[in-house]
Amino acid sequence: MSTPTIPRIPIESLTSQGFFNQHRKTNQPAVILDLLPDQPSWDLDFLTHYLGDYPTPVRAYGRERYQQDKREWQEIGRGMEPTTLSFSEFAELIQTQQARDRDIYLAKFPLVNTPLNHHSVLNNIINQLGLTLPATGFNLWVGPGGHTTCLHYDPVDSLLIQLQGDKKVVMFPPTELNNLYPFPISVHLKHGLKLRASYSQVYPDRPDFSAFPKLQQALKQRYEITLQAGEVLYLPAGWWHEVTTLGDEVVCSINRFWHPHPLTASAWSWNKWRIHLGSLFALPKVFWDGIRQPQTWHSLLRRI
Repeated sequence: MSTPTIPRIPIESLTSQGFFNQHRKTNQPAVILDLLPDQPSWDLDFLTHYLGDYPTPVRAYGRERYQQDKREWQEIGRGMEPTTLSFSEFAELIQTQQARDRDIYLAKFPLVNTPLNHHSVLNNIINQLGLTLPATGFNLWVGPGGHTTCLHYDPVDSLLIQLQGDKKVVMFPPTELNNLYPFPISVHLKHGLKLRASYSQVYPDRPDFSAFPKLQQALKQRYEITLQAGEVLYLPAGWWHEVTTLGDEVVCSINRFWHPHPLTASAWSWNKWRIHLGSLFALPKVFWDGIRQPQTWHSLLRRI
């Protein structure tokens, strides 16, 4: 049986119309090469130069969480309350290995009010691919090797721009929804937005077939790539992905989310609507927590 592969396409052989027809319109992922020529090294010195005094919300995930049965989880990674540090303080934790030891990571940090938001590298990528209908701005992801964002999917398209270091990305197509055992929508009633119906209860690299027998079918549709610095991954809406930072040095990526185009492409997708229903189910818990703990109200609403 052949192993499924994700195409790796030099930008020279791909027009913006070709990208739309071959990937956005057909919901097919791709790794795009040579979009980042002559880019600076997005290492800690570079990032600290631009972001040194900016407050950044980091989370200490702890290595032990990856050994837990996910059915025992009380929250996904982003469900944790972050600690705010200046980027310079966070960079020091990476340099002293404390970030690696405690799995401290900066995830989905909006660049909108920072000097990096208008960096020419980022905007050139958007122009070359002809992307339209943005759902968010640019988000920064920075941390040491060994951090894993566990298996989940998004209801919108994503562009992952790898700028420093490498990432392992494990992917499954949207058709494997039931075989990957997502948390049920009802989980939001108890946990609000701390647990999400868009996350899988399985570990693709440590399969438990006795608890999750249909996972055997999903693994036949497993894709895996190593995304290297200078490469860009286009990941359409609904595609499952687990992302792990590699190596011993800092790993830096930027992503941006886009509405599927045309907008009707995912209008009737159950994968999409179960996420929206989950957010509705979460509202009673969110409001109740906001009444009991007003200081967390805004942070809870930002996760919707």
